[in-house]
Amino acid sequence: MRLMLAMMMLPVLAACSPEDVADKVGRRTAETVVQPVVGSGAATQCVVQNADAGEIQSLVRDVGTVAGSSTKALIRLIAARAPTQDCFRAAGIAAPVI
Repeated sequence: MRLMLAMMMLPVLAACSPEDVADKVGRRTAETVVQPVVGSGAATQCVVQNADAGEIQSLVRDVGTVAGSSTKALIRLIAARAPTQDCFRAAGIAAPVI
């Protein structure tokens, strides 16, 4: 039974690249930094979805601390982008005031 379960899980595990896993973990961690700044779950999702890998790394550095002025500036920059604004509109929320 266990062997069969292991064999069924093998294709699923093989489909996950280490880069994809690291990106997902980084983005989920970044959400914990962005959420207190923008205040809304949907707004947080929009900001994190539209951040590039380098920006995610910068956001993750503030885990466990209050977001500083450079982190807030980065969140403002990401929030001001057209794709992020489109995401806010699609979610039916106003752009957060940061």
